[in-house]
Amino acid sequence: MSKSVSSFRRILLTRLFLVSVPVFLLGVGLTYGVTYRKGRSALLETARQNLTESAIRKGETISQLIEGLKSNLVAVSQSTTLKRGSVEEQQGYLEELAEYLPTEIDCVQIHNVVDQGVIASTCGSQPLNAPNPEVWFAQSPEVTLNPLQVQVQVLLPLQSEEKTVLDGSTLTLIYTVPIYDDEGQLRSTLHVQSRIINETSLSRGSLTGYGMVINQQGVVLAHPLGEYVGRSVDELMSGDRLQNTIRSATSGRSDFLHFEEQGVSLLAGYTAIQNPVANNPDQFWVVLAVTRLDDALSALEPIRRTLLQLLIGLSVTILGASFFTILYVARDLAQPLEKLTQFALQQETLQTDHKIPQNFKIWEFRQLASALNSMLTNLKHWAEELEVAWREAQTANQLKSEFLTTISHELRTPLNAIIGSLRLVEDGMCDDPDEELEFLAQADHAAVHLLKIIDEILDLSKVEAGQLSVDMQQVNLGEIIDEVISFQILALEDKGLKLNLEMPEYPLLVHGDPAKLRQVLINVFNNAIKFTKVGSITIKIQVEMLPTVLGDSAEEDSSEYISSPSGQQVVILIQDTGIGIDPTLQNRLFRPFVMIDGSTTRASGGMGLGLAISRNLIELMGGKITLHSAGKDQGTTVKLYLATVKRYDLSAMSGEDPRFYRRDETRPV
Repeated sequence: MSKSVSSFRRILLTRLFLVSVPVFLLGVGLTYGVTYRKGRSALLETARQNLTESAIRKGETISQLIEGLKSNLVAVSQSTTLKRGSVEEQQGYLEELAEYLPTEIDCVQIHNVVDQGVIASTCGSQPLNAPNPEVWFAQSPEVTLNPLQVQVQVLLPLQSEEKTVLDGSTLTLIYTVPIYDDEGQLRSTLHVQSRIINETSLSRGSLTGYGMVINQQGVVLAHPLGEYVGRSVDELMSGDRLQNTIRSATSGRSDFLHFEEQGVSLLAGYTAIQNPVANNPDQFWVVLAVTRLDDALSALEPIRRTLLQLLIGLSVTILGASFFTILYVARDLAQPLEKLTQFALQQETLQTDHKIPQNFKIWEFRQLASALNSMLTNLKHWAEELEVAWREAQTANQLKSEFLTTISHELRTPLNAIIGSLRLVEDGMCDDPDEELEFLAQADHAAVHLLKIIDEILDLSKVEAGQLSVDMQQVNLGEIIDEVISFQILALEDKGLKLNLEMPEYPLLVHGDPAKLRQVLINVFNNAIKFTKVGSITIKIQVEMLPTVLGDSAEEDSSEYISSPSGQQVVILIQDTGIGIDPTLQNRLFRPFVMIDGSTTRASGGMGLGLAISRNLIELMGGKITLHSAGKDQGTTVKLYLATVKRYDLSAMSGEDPRFYRRDETRPV
């Protein structure tokens, strides 16, 4: 035994090392990979949010700066110095103006409208590119300048050499505004060259991004790679993606873009602003905040180094500790197994009242011992359940015997009546022909009853075999009800019961099988008569509107509605004042062979098949049948639901208008 335990420990120790070390290393690798990917994803998500917000802010800033400078220039154009001042005064005014204006000003000039010569300038005598001043000659002296009359042009620099480093972004605009003298004559034009984007190199890891501007026609107006300024986006490597970005931004969307230029992976957030140059609400600029992917992920490198150092140190520590832990675990795992083995060897058969020891130091072995004890307890419970099931089987066998007894009684009674009546006639025991006819009538009645029992059994067998079918037609419900009442009128009169009938006077058409529907109604009506000693039986027929969607309200009960193409259903209510049914037994009555009183000495006959067959027939016709009783001696209400063939006007069928409803009270004669 000792050698066996020792061998188990050695095998366990070896297996633990062989399994734990590779698994641990794999776990370390997976942890590193997952953590690294999550960190990268988090940084990219941060870049997406920051760059998109930065693009929106850049777009707002560009719009505000351009509109602000245009408003300032309109005010400047009204200056007395520019209208009537000398060249020296205008030169001094321009130098002060360059410092006063809110944006970064490269040059301010005043041009003569005749030859576009430079009158005054802060940047030399080379004239700035300006529009034709003829657009302002036609204005009358009463015209007051507004910011929309300020002409704005984008200054596209000469293309520089190709570069792959993002080192800044610039967008330069030239503004032109007319200057009128006191007589309203165009005297000169004021030109201002301003940089609204002038970004130098950003720090590594900054997520504000460089400004990039593309007009709606796809021309690059500003780009952190300067050689792309002035080009069409179709000439760029990422032209297709930028074209999609233009369409997305001009449709009102602000989002995130990942593209590549000259082997450089770039990230950008983008938005659209109204084109400040075109003065056209249908023209837009797409503003992007662009940064390198490496710069956006620059914070990932120290995270990676720290994570790698942490995992290496943790691996060395854990592997060292694992060696001693495995030795200790191997011993503690072997000892409980030895105890459980010893217990198993001592007990060849475990008794249900015998408990396995649970004084183990390892929680899992305590759980194992507890589970084994629970297993023993469950076995005992299962044995008890088997015993209960055996008893139930005996009860079912007894019910089967009772059912066979009932069948034999129900079959023997009409057969005896038939045989007895026929023999009396055959033996000439009758006094006169009338008495012979009476016996023959009794034999006929018993034969019909016997045939009904056999038909019910056959119908039930067809239902269980799935062979029972219906022939769906348009059925005049009133005619069927009248036929059923005529069949049962003698039974009503024999028991002295009153029949209350409330139904539409006009034809009421429903979907159904006439023969099967008649059989269902006869079964239900016959039960009502059979179990009612005194009082009345009420038949009420009404049309109901189906809700559009079942279950919209807690007050709606879907069991009270059926599917009907017309959107309406007919409810046939058959209510009696009979013996009633215990609520606990009501759900069982639609099962075959179930009767409230199953003894052969019960007051009423039958085998408990009528309601079971009726439910199957009514469901085959697309309807429903329900039964409700408040309790013993409180009567029973059966409702049948059928779909109408067409839609009826319910407002005319309120039940109060005698033209649409008839109410009959049939009493025994």
